[in-house]
Amino acid sequence: MSRLQMQESANFILTNRVPRLFSSWLMGKISKIKTPCFARPALWLWRQCAELNLHEAQRQQFNSIHDCFTRALKPGMRPIAEHARGTSPCDGILGAHGLVENGSLLQVKGFSYAIEELLVDPDIAMKFHGHRYVTIRITASMYHRMHSPLEGVVDQVDYIHGDTWNVNPVALKRVEKLFCKNERAVLSGKTAQGEPFAIVPVAAILVAGIRLHCTGRVFNQSDRGPQRVRTHTPIHKGEELGWFEHGSTIVLLVPPGWNLAHGLAEGSRLFMGQALFE
Repeated sequence: MSRLQMQESANFILTNRVPRLFSSWLMGKISKIKTPCFARPALWLWRQCAELNLHEAQRQQFNSIHDCFTRALKPGMRPIAEHARGTSPCDGILGAHGLVENGSLLQVKGFSYAIEELLVDPDIAMKFHGHRYVTIRITASMYHRMHSPLEGVVDQVDYIHGDTWNVNPVALKRVEKLFCKNERAVLSGKTAQGEPFAIVPVAAILVAGIRLHCTGRVFNQSDRGPQRVRTHTPIHKGEELGWFEHGSTIVLLVPPGWNLAHGLAEGSRLFMGQALFE
């Protein structure tokens, strides 16, 4: 077993064998303690355990861990591939991708889940049978803000209360239908060409919480049950949509003719704004 695999296995045990919802609530409180005396040693420890690169950040000093989680980047750090049909909505690692077949997507090889369970609304789910999906995992030290991958309009946002399983590769191979169990939001609408799309940010353990600008609020564990926000918000490629309170995953659903950009494969490192679909 490689060092990375050992770290991921240890991470799975540490984060998924504890009370996940309580741990996420507690970390949310701790992360927002605004005092440099606490934040500086906490961020120093974070840097010892992970590749936390703050050179691209707009600010170099943070008063809380939360401020670092949700940091903005310096202008121009993520150029937008305007020529691409669709761009990456975030920094991350490309995971399972393909076409929705028989109403199912792959979590990892051998583990499938139903699109209706992910989106909850059967009418919305029906629109994406045969469409393309892409999974992007954001690690804890990466840039956590999400941006629009396309030109279009968000018609509604559905928040789905759920668990906070870790979403690292070890968890994806052990926990069936993980994305359908975790807290998530579904941003659905139409592209500039009138085709349906969905952006599904899935939260994870420690903090959880999803900030969405088009709703003007943060959805988190204090919100119970499915909630729907009607909106008619135009979005533009590269425009900031919100952020995660901690690392997690985005599942994109786009038209079937949107092919993955040349050279990309599962495991590819992605940066927000780079060409994702041709």
